[in-house]
Amino acid sequence: MNLHDWIDELCDALDIDAEVDEALILDLAKVAADNVVRMAAPVTTFLVGYAAGVAQADEDGIERLAARAQALAEGWDRPSGAADPDDVEDAVPDDTGVDHSADRYDE
Repeated sequence: MNLHDWIDELCDALDIDAEVDEALILDLAKVAADNVVRMAAPVTTFLVGYAAGVAQADEDGIERLAARAQALAEGWDRPSGAADPDDVEDAVPDDTGVDHSADRYDE
């Protein structure tokens, strides 16, 4: 069974009539996986499909939605291998020899 056969069978099982541009979906999934994080691929394609359904988008509309998602993924500045800036371990100065007993703090 090839991908197109799977899509036909899945559409039947879901009781939907849909023309699917497999290449568009797979290209979008690859861009999301490569530029964001691997797990972004199915989420991205799902959300584009959801947006297309909500908007009752035609083929051109689906392509525009996919292009917007792809542009966002291509411009993503936090690739999957990059550390989260909030989780970066900054060096903490050693001040164990400093007496802080007279320090005053505002509440």
